[in-house]
Amino acid sequence: MGAFDKAKDKAEQLKGKAKEKLGDATDNESLENEGRRDELKGKAKEEFHDLREKGEDKLHDAKERLTDSGEDGDRR
Repeated sequence: MGAFDKAKDKAEQLKGKAKEKLGDATDNESLENEGRRDELKGKAKEEFHDLREKGEDKLHDAKERLTDSGEDGDRR
């Protein structure tokens, strides 16, 4: 995952946590819920980016294995 995406996801989580705490401190249930939503949204995006990166890495590794086996003339 790009560093920029990771920073955005973390920032969204921190923003959500801050809203949740502010909502709790001011007895504003709506703001508290909005903060929870933002935090979960940031976590979900982070997980999605991590999974996508893992998938891209596995695909890259598989392509390299196929390419390497073709160079040896040992295709099966």
